[in-house]
Amino acid sequence: MAFTNQQGRTQTSLADINVTPFVDVVLVLLIIFMVTAPVIESGIDIDLPQTRTVKEMTQERVIVSIDSKQRLYIGSEAINVHQLGPRLRSMLRDPSRQVVILRCDKDVPFGLVAGVMDEMYQAGIKNISVVTKPLEKPPAQQGK
Repeated sequence: MAFTNQQGRTQTSLADINVTPFVDVVLVLLIIFMVTAPVIESGIDIDLPQTRTVKEMTQERVIVSIDSKQRLYIGSEAINVHQLGPRLRSMLRDPSRQVVILRCDKDVPFGLVAGVMDEMYQAGIKNISVVTKPLEKPPAQQGK
């Protein structure tokens, strides 16, 4: 569309919006999200011990994890073992009645697990559930 200004010059107006920069930005954001999404979903890598008895947990609970390098986490946040008790007390409304789930790598020494459980017990948490995964192959029945 052309028009004449006050000086008598003919000018054109920009009627089309250039969407190329917008498409470029959207594609870059898409690539960033595609690369970071698997990292965000993976969480803390823990090789759980296997047991024959496994109970399915459906409710959302506070999860305390110890990875194979003996680092302690509440949810996905790293924490010092001495800060565990006060932090859990501040997160839970009634620590003596609420369940805290303990996920621990199978290679972590039992002394560390016992120390973490003692910190939780000293914080007033009486219900601690330890997470395991089911055996991949059930043992053969003997004697029948």
